[in-house]
Amino acid sequence: MCRLLNSLPLRRGQASPSTTAAATALGLLLLAVSSLASPSQGSQRRSGAEPEQRAYTITPERQALLNTIRYAEGTWKQGGEGYRTLYGGGRFGSLARHPEIVVTKRYRSAAAGAYQFLPSTWREAATKLELRSFEPRSQDQAALYLVDRRGVLDQIDRLGLTREVMAVLAREWASFPSVSGGSAYGQPVKTPEELARFYRDNLESLRG
Repeated sequence: MCRLLNSLPLRRGQASPSTTAAATALGLLLLAVSSLASPSQGSQRRSGAEPEQRAYTITPERQALLNTIRYAEGTWKQGGEGYRTLYGGGRFGSLARHPEIVVTKRYRSAAAGAYQFLPSTWREAATKLELRSFEPRSQDQAALYLVDRRGVLDQIDRLGLTREVMAVLAREWASFPSVSGGSAYGQPVKTPEELARFYRDNLESLRG
């Protein structure tokens, strides 16, 4: 999910990698925590121009990514109900707006929807894209905005869900593996191999 409110202390990392691996990891980490990129709207922006607020095109590659994020966040198997899911698995009713319901379980979070948006994250995306509801299409668009804001949407379009992309998206979704393989926010995380396999199988199904 997109971060937590007052979460428990982060777990300690595991043993340090070799010098070569450490250098590679440092490069990925710097990419992941670098300044957020200006959304490109899927490479529809002229050089030097402000990004146009238009809908993101949903290609098979982007749909497979969206489905993979849902898989990682635990809302995939719920189908359409995943768009009404609160942190912890509960449901909310109206899709007119983000519910902003704080749930306390192991952690405390107001994350909601198929991509587990925090209220503040949702407000930013909704404002930038001029989204008027929390309907499924709006949630899909907002998730692509967050990917684009991290500067990796074009890379996904060209190369798919690589390990490098996962490390960047780990700063947005705690269920994605960081450089070290764990969560950037100390939460349960999917392995790179599991996510890569799900993405690949899902993309093949969409293309077929």
